[in-house]
Amino acid sequence: MAQVQTRLRRKPLVQLILASLCTTSAPLAFAQSTGDLGSVQSTATSASTVSDTGVSSNPQSAPAQAPTQGSLSASEPKSIINRNYIQNSTAPTANYSDILQIAPSVSGVTPNGPGLMETQSLSIRGFQDGQYNVTFDGIPFGDSNDFTHHSTSFFTSRNLGSIAVDRGPGDASQIGFATFGGTVALTSIEPSLTPAFTVLGSYGSWNTWLTGAQFNTGDLQQWGDARAVVGYDHSSSDGYLNDVSQRRDNFYFKLDKPIGDNTVLTLYANYNRIFQNTSLGATAAQIRQFGPNFALNNDPASQAFSGYNFDRINTDFEYIGLQTVLGGWKLDNKLYTYGYYHDGFNGMDPNGETPNGTVFGANNVPATQMANNYRAVGDIFDAQRELGPGRLQLGAWVGYQTNFRDNMNVDATLNFALQQLNFTMHDTLLTAQPYIQYAWKLPYGLTLTPGIKFVSFTRNLNTPENQKSGLPLNFSHTWTKALPSVTLHKQINGNWSAYAQYAQGFLAPNLNVFYVPNPAQSGQPAPEQTDNYQIGTTYKTNRLTLALDLYYINFHNAVTSTTIGGNVFFANAGGAVYKGIETEATFYAGYGFSLYGNLTFNSARQKSTGDWMPNAPQQTAALGVIYDRGPLHGSLIGKYVGHQFGDTGDSQPIGGYMVTNLAAAYTIKSPTTWMRNTRIGLEIDNLFNRNSINGLAGYTAQDNTPLYWTIPGRAVIATLSTDF
Repeated sequence: MAQVQTRLRRKPLVQLILASLCTTSAPLAFAQSTGDLGSVQSTATSASTVSDTGVSSNPQSAPAQAPTQGSLSASEPKSIINRNYIQNSTAPTANYSDILQIAPSVSGVTPNGPGLMETQSLSIRGFQDGQYNVTFDGIPFGDSNDFTHHSTSFFTSRNLGSIAVDRGPGDASQIGFATFGGTVALTSIEPSLTPAFTVLGSYGSWNTWLTGAQFNTGDLQQWGDARAVVGYDHSSSDGYLNDVSQRRDNFYFKLDKPIGDNTVLTLYANYNRIFQNTSLGATAAQIRQFGPNFALNNDPASQAFSGYNFDRINTDFEYIGLQTVLGGWKLDNKLYTYGYYHDGFNGMDPNGETPNGTVFGANNVPATQMANNYRAVGDIFDAQRELGPGRLQLGAWVGYQTNFRDNMNVDATLNFALQQLNFTMHDTLLTAQPYIQYAWKLPYGLTLTPGIKFVSFTRNLNTPENQKSGLPLNFSHTWTKALPSVTLHKQINGNWSAYAQYAQGFLAPNLNVFYVPNPAQSGQPAPEQTDNYQIGTTYKTNRLTLALDLYYINFHNAVTSTTIGGNVFFANAGGAVYKGIETEATFYAGYGFSLYGNLTFNSARQKSTGDWMPNAPQQTAALGVIYDRGPLHGSLIGKYVGHQFGDTGDSQPIGGYMVTNLAAAYTIKSPTTWMRNTRIGLEIDNLFNRNSINGLAGYTAQDNTPLYWTIPGRAVIATLSTDF
């Protein structure tokens, strides 16, 4: 180990670049931030300076134990979730969407258990999926048609290093499809300096299995101090909901390779394969009669037969990253691609309002079959240098996505024989976002950062049979906007900072605006736009982390969505105002114990009617205790989601609810001469077995009967892992 440290000390610029790869702060175009550069490798534990990301050599501290915490360098509200919380307080099957729900102002529905079905109605301050970004190592990803994300389809908790929830549009360098609603910034795990081979096995409720292995090469001196990590996980579960099972395989690889003294090359690849049954929700009558886990069945004569309601999804995600220092400039570039290939099958009406019958037989089971396949390629470039009394930063993101989709009515009884083609479409999306900003360092610890970002979205749709109209169409349109931003950051002292921010946000319209006979004549709607105002402060010592912010968002052309018969329909709700106050804190009480809590009061109302926006809780809160000392780790944390409405017009009210999770783990450093760091873990999700309705799933296609989700019941998960 001493040799490894000596070799790394000879390359200080490489150390700096490697540290920036690990950072978990607000995403720039190429990384998560330069403001927190190197903070993840900080070992500071003094009372005057603490790590800004909670990674510390002292586990008995508030930053190390905090489930979420603010950032001293942030210029907007941010909650950082570090690897400690992900590994010790969440289920092994969890996705990023399950993990980030602990954060302030975040809520969502996981109907089938953590990671066992796509998360529903995941909102941040009331903004819905598609109105905020999700990035991976600074790369935005998502569907081109509506900018939404598939939480089960790309990454697992095993290949995540941390998550940062930025609640706001950020500065000019914060790129993405939908910046005004915030950014969920996922970062990959970092290869370790020491070699290790880790195996993991987990078993829990609903016959849920997870097995996996991970290999870290450690520092490879003979390969110029390269280091890599490779891993594979397999999971399977029957799921909480009746006959809603899942099987999943995930493979990931990451390599960091120094080139000379001031350059680092990063290679990353991730492959995911999933089979999952799908449910559209249950009516209130079905929940009362059959229980809160009512979903599918095993009757081949039923449209709710599990063999007719399933997804097959294959995805990949790769990038090549290069960071270097050249002529006083710090340069960073990522060339990336990702693909999503989805075949989906559903009974025509799994909730029983539509009788059987197809063109092939009066008793045959009608169903739908769809394909959604896309490939995205792009490049992200960022350049920074000290210039005069501050730092100049400029860069650009260019992304191109091509998407093929079709939908047809089929006969499930006859192995999905084709009845009718509903639509077949090919669309593309070209995105360009250049930006420039200057961080002007003023006296008294002030930094003023004005900037501007130019966004351009060009959609093209080429179809012989368009959705809804059924007519051929070849049409394209471009939306552009210059988005100014200005932030003021005050570093009061080493433990305390404050900020104020104004920024404009922008989101191009959904592809559904082209689903008309002649979009050239009907015209294109105005994009969603916002004016965001925020002020806040963050305080950190080893004893206490504390963050507080207030926000006001003037939202123009707010778009809402309604799901009917599994199909999503959009409507413009006009103007809306989002405002609120958000807090989070962790207090280290001593002897390994910390107390954690967050509390938010949120308002999201339409201007014209005063009605609440859908899926926008009026409050969220969390409260818990964490223990981490020696070989033992434990946590007991409850998350509260307040009253909300599932649809516009203050309809479909959903009462507030709280879910409490308990986790404990014990680590044996060397149980044998050939084993080390053997960890035995136990987690109980939904400790008090709440089963109430917690979300509107949509409506049936036949009678518009409301469909609901319920809180999945108590789940017990045991985990064993060890290093060799």
